Amino acid sequence: MKTGIIGLPQVGKTSLFVMLTGQDVSQRAHGNPREAHLGVAKVPDDRLDRLAALYNPRKLIHASVEYADVAALSQEALKETAFAANLRNVDALAHVVRVFDDPSIPHVGPIDPLRDIKNIDFDLIVTDLGQVEKRLERLEKDLKKMRSPELEKEDGLLKRAKAHLETERPLREMEMTPEDKKRVRGFMFLSEKPILYVLNIGESTLAADLESAIEKHGLKEVASRPNTGALAVCAKVEAELAEMSPEDAAEFLASYGLEESGLVRLVRKTYELLGLISFFTVGEDECRAWTVERGAKAVEAAGVIHTDLAKHFIRAETIHWDQLLEAGSEANARAHGTLRLEGKDYVVKDGDVLHIRHSG
Repeated sequence: MKTGIIGLPQVGKTSLFVMLTGQDVSQRAHGNPREAHLGVAKVPDDRLDRLAALYNPRKLIHASVEYADVAALSQEALKETAFAANLRNVDALAHVVRVFDDPSIPHVGPIDPLRDIKNIDFDLIVTDLGQVEKRLERLEKDLKKMRSPELEKEDGLLKRAKAHLETERPLREMEMTPEDKKRVRGFMFLSEKPILYVLNIGESTLAADLESAIEKHGLKEVASRPNTGALAVCAKVEAELAEMSPEDAAEFLASYGLEESGLVRLVRKTYELLGLISFFTVGEDECRAWTVERGAKAVEAAGVIHTDLAKHFIRAETIHWDQLLEAGSEANARAHGTLRLEGKDYVVKDGDVLHIRHSG
């Protein structure tokens, strides 16, 4: 899973990137300002840590998310092929929106998160509209030469997309069937990507601001739209946290009246937005978190671990993580009937522990 971090200049995009990846960005000054910088964030998961405490494995592997720190977004930048490609190749967008007030950091006009959100969305919409119009021109020529059901379906869908975009609404809000989504996948439309608005707030009264920021800044309706989410963080504080030990970080959070970091909340929200869940494999060799789409079946989860496991799938031994901890061991869970065998059509639940039986 790859998420692109976007926003206007000086809103805290790079601070958020550091917060998520812990990457040192001090050497960037002389690089290409349009280049996207990539980093990987380990997905914090207390459930996996607790399972690891039970097994004491040789290896502990958390799920990971890749983030791309993209240069400040504008219509001019989007016209550059390389810049647009950086955005097209991500699964979701994290739009950092400035809410903090700092006279030393310039901002165009007064601080207005709703205006900034509309401006960035408008840039994405205009880019997609240009792409749709070009394809429709080509389709018109192709349909004159030879009509086919597939071309006609694509033509109808893109005309509907064009009409939707012309109302200045992003494609993520347009109703599409799974077949429609498959049909437009190759276009990698920017306004179709799920988006998470990340409000970057100031340090003062941090805990209270995190809870009320969405409503306080008039973003409740925007955040409730399809394939959209919102949360508040203080990127400055989170970037400092990224450089601390877990013990120091916990103490630092407590001093602000917080129980968990913005990284934990942001990754959770991103998973929710993309419809993703985690399942686990455990043992003395390795305890590991895996990512699948919500609604995935056991055989699909097996394929995430290894394609051969899906091919030779027989059954999945399944138990929820908290039931396994309560039982204390798989043997105890099996004796009490909480460790059960499921077939390939079993729908995996968030937090399931799976052991795949196979004939390979």
